[in-house]
Amino acid sequence: MTTDSLRSGPGANGRTSGDRARLPVREHLPACGPAAASGVPVLDVVVPVYNEEKDLRPCVLRLHDHLSRTFPYAFRITVADNASTDSTPAVAAALAAELCGVRYVRLEEKGRGRALRTVWSESDAPVLAYMDVDLSTDLNALLPLVAPLISGHSDLAIGSRLARSARVVRGSKREFISRAYNLILRSSLAAGFSDAQCGFKAVRSEVAERLLPMVEDSGWFFDTELLVLAERAGLRIHEVPVDWIDDPDSTVHIVRTATEDLKGVWRVGRALAVGALPLDRLARPFGDDPRDRALTGVERGLARQLVGFCVVGVLSTLFYLALYSLFRLGVGPQLANGGALLVSAVANTAANRRLTFGVRGRDGAVRHQAQGLVVFAIGLALTSGSLAALGAATGSPSHSTELAVLITANLAATVLRFLLLRAWVFPARACPEPEPEPDSDSEDVR
Repeated sequence: MTTDSLRSGPGANGRTSGDRARLPVREHLPACGPAAASGVPVLDVVVPVYNEEKDLRPCVLRLHDHLSRTFPYAFRITVADNASTDSTPAVAAALAAELCGVRYVRLEEKGRGRALRTVWSESDAPVLAYMDVDLSTDLNALLPLVAPLISGHSDLAIGSRLARSARVVRGSKREFISRAYNLILRSSLAAGFSDAQCGFKAVRSEVAERLLPMVEDSGWFFDTELLVLAERAGLRIHEVPVDWIDDPDSTVHIVRTATEDLKGVWRVGRALAVGALPLDRLARPFGDDPRDRALTGVERGLARQLVGFCVVGVLSTLFYLALYSLFRLGVGPQLANGGALLVSAVANTAANRRLTFGVRGRDGAVRHQAQGLVVFAIGLALTSGSLAALGAATGSPSHSTELAVLITANLAATVLRFLLLRAWVFPARACPEPEPEPDSDSEDVR
């Protein structure tokens, strides 16, 4: 199955892309129901492998035994072979023939992301997971990983080696690379999850159906991209602290993998910055987010918007003062103030549009900037008037006095700016009432 076919073809449940406009409310998956009676597993655990003839059999035997003893739902283990050239295919086929609930899928191209995309897209299980073949993560974390997805509490779940209560044994080199990479994700993509690269993740199938066509990477950056898009879309990601022991025989090429990951960070960051990703198709599509309900007497989003506006305002003010000081070296105070305020106003409107009021994409950007310039004109009148009054009162004020007056004037203009931005430039859009879900036996499993 190719990436193009995933973007345009039917999903795992046979629905075409046109049917994906609405997804059902997350519900608890029953242990005994129509799916269980028909032999459909609740959980499908994918183990992607490439030339793992040595580790594959003990891994699958241990995983199968653990699930058989501890997992209360029907399960399946899928070995996804990424074009192995050793005896891995023979080992996987033998395991599938020997153990109930184990299957083998062969791919003719390498790539962990490609393997997960292919198997997850074709799986009929409502909860999809994957783990590395070395089983570095203790299996006791598997049930806590998928439980929030089965209960309907979360959309995705990840194992975290960087959580406070995680217990990890690994070398200083891998520790440094892991923490540095996650720091890059937090600083460049504003990622809120703590560990992007732990090979221990799960996702609900209806979420995967929406996300997979948007994920471009087919290698090691695949799950990082999946998590970033899910988080930006407002989906809930559950983190499980894990016990993890480094595999000294790991075949992962650290430098090459890190290089490809950084390229992926740049690509995704650029796409998010220009609004190229249709995240509006993902944002809270399940109809169970309390923020989507029409509530009377509750001021929605005010606290978050105030915090965002204050942060943007502080940065914009510092930017403005730096520009004013720079422009003041060559021109008079009025021209310096006007130029600094104009440049900072454009940056302020763009930042508030995206960060404070959550407007994505380019639709309406020109109109928003035009309205922002009107707000800028009001600020210019206040600050220019303050400078004129200062000049009339003192004749030749010092630079520090000018800055003090400008700061005071900007504080007065800030309150008015927030009110205008919130009520006029970026007014809250009324949320439509959710349509009732049609009664259908086909939706019981989901």
